[in-house]
Amino acid sequence: MAASTASLAPPFRFSISFASCNGRARAPPPRAVRCSAQSDSGAPPLLLAAKYTVDRYIESGMVVGLGSGNASSMAINYLGQQLRAGALEDIVGVPTSVTSASEGAKSGIPLDNYRGYSQIDFAFDDADIIEEDTLIAVVGRRKLEGGESIIQEKFVLNAAKRLVFIITENKYKGALDGSVPVLVQSLNWMETAEEIDDLFLGDAEVWRRPSIGHADPLGGDFPVVTKDGHNVLDVIFTSPIANLAQVADSLDRVDGVVDHGVVSKFPCTAVVASPSGVSVIDNVPINVAGDSEI
Repeated sequence: MAASTASLAPPFRFSISFASCNGRARAPPPRAVRCSAQSDSGAPPLLLAAKYTVDRYIESGMVVGLGSGNASSMAINYLGQQLRAGALEDIVGVPTSVTSASEGAKSGIPLDNYRGYSQIDFAFDDADIIEEDTLIAVVGRRKLEGGESIIQEKFVLNAAKRLVFIITENKYKGALDGSVPVLVQSLNWMETAEEIDDLFLGDAEVWRRPSIGHADPLGGDFPVVTKDGHNVLDVIFTSPIANLAQVADSLDRVDGVVDHGVVSKFPCTAVVASPSGVSVIDNVPINVAGDSEI
């Protein structure tokens, strides 16, 4: 690990606790490693979490997936600082979006495009919400800028050997709510929307996302069209989402659905920022001796 890790060591105190199991993974439980930053550290909690992610997980010579969002922007900027300071070297960044590519270039990080055979050692990203224990996440609620694609983002995340989501504590919860973005074929999109609406009848509304103006079920006269030519449907849940894995599986079975914003990755880590410090939660099971299995 680069020498810069030591610079963050004093503010962090580590203790081990164990997150409770969910119904789909009874034993062994996920490993939850809690670390708290002292209140006088001075940095905003999300910035602390972004710096911790870079210092803890990124090593010289790695190919790193660069996420999209506020926390990822902080991590990209800090990663560039570490490269310029010589604390890290020979890093190649693989952007998940046009925005992260621009931020990576401005930070001086050498970039490469994702290819199907690309080897990605590590990736970090923001998440709109994360399911407790499983660390299944939803991405893509944000407004997609020109050229951005959930498909590209998920390709990079799924190709990474290890993935970290950097989030605030209000996004890590057991009772999930809000929307799940779904990419659909533009032709006959309404039939696909109706099938999704029937699938979650009474629990969700399905709206086509507009590129400008206010949202409505039809997406107005100017619906979002991704660089791949797809429309975006927002499945807006009006009841708590009981099981994200089941939602993803159901969407995968609908004709016309190209992809969606649910990300299920193993191993995966959530670095959670709060006013009291930073929590690090893994979905890596532990063995009887208490050691991680990877």
